[in-house]
Amino acid sequence: MTLAQPEARPYHHGDLSRALVEAARRILETEGPAALSLRAVAREAGVSPAAPYHHFKDKGQLLDAVAHEGWVALDAALMKARQDSDDDRRRMTSLGVAYVTFARDNPALYRVMYDCSRDKDALPDQMKEEGAYCQVRNTIAHAAGDGVSEIDLELATIAAWCAGHGLAEMSGFKQFESLKTLLGGEEAFLKAVFDHLGMFAKFDRG
Repeated sequence: MTLAQPEARPYHHGDLSRALVEAARRILETEGPAALSLRAVAREAGVSPAAPYHHFKDKGQLLDAVAHEGWVALDAALMKARQDSDDDRRRMTSLGVAYVTFARDNPALYRVMYDCSRDKDALPDQMKEEGAYCQVRNTIAHAAGDGVSEIDLELATIAAWCAGHGLAEMSGFKQFESLKTLLGGEEAFLKAVFDHLGMFAKFDRG
């Protein structure tokens, strides 16, 4: 799911924080992280150089806000994939494909999401409770039924998440192009990889 790039728009009272986050996303996707600064974001948003400091104390805090938006968007993409599938095994495959597609279509945003999470003491809030991480965890839990321990459920969720993250990092490798062609395209390739993981077999009641 490609997130529509926010269009530049005049600042109106009350939405400066949102305008700055949107401006930061535009810079990230078009020019890359090296081009991002509070001054550049102010210029992109059409406000004074001092304006961002009323909402963000530094570039790191602005990036945290951008990352938050990314996690919310990923959660929405995974929720749609989960709702569009009619059994647990297909649901897991659909979640994996949606995850990799999101990462592929929003590369700079995806990178910021993880860069901002790496040194934190806890997972982002959007990966817990009802967030993106729980879309995966709840699907595995439904497939597992009552016979799986909490630690096994957590480990299976981590394994699934890492599989998606790994494929997101590698799916663009040129070495896979011939296999993609053989299988019928990018999405068919992604589905086939997730279908062949086999890591959810012990939880499959079917």
